[in-house]
Amino acid sequence: MARIDFHSQVNNKPQYSCRLIRKIMASPNEATPMRNIVVVGSRDFLKQLDEQLWSFSAVDFLPHAWGSDDFAAETPIVFLESFEADELDYLPHGDVLIHVGRDLPKSVEALAGRFPRIVEIVSTDEADRQAGRDRYKAYRDQGHELHNFDQTGQ
Repeated sequence: MARIDFHSQVNNKPQYSCRLIRKIMASPNEATPMRNIVVVGSRDFLKQLDEQLWSFSAVDFLPHAWGSDDFAAETPIVFLESFEADELDYLPHGDVLIHVGRDLPKSVEALAGRFPRIVEIVSTDEADRQAGRDRYKAYRDQGHELHNFDQTGQ
């Protein structure tokens, strides 16, 4: 079973995603010296995130690529538009999956088998909140370890 963290009531999803990615990249992992992160979301959101990762911090470099880029397999942060993207099969990444979209993956079990940690980021937008609730229930019904981090007042 995967550990699934919900970060809910997020006011600024792109900026929060940048901070979370930086924190995960900096966290120690005894098995590997560098963390690997796959971010799944809509193309529009990922474009915003791409731009913000370049300008987010003057001192932190957060190398990232699109899953279709030739160098994606060597890049620690990879963007995908879908859980079913063919590129996912060719990536060696397997530490953390960050989901910034609204869709529930078709096969949560396959995803949870590949990623020991899944992070769901849910904004304050009502449609996003409802989609997050639906995903939370689906994960819970499948027996996953769930944790919620309410960001109200962040």
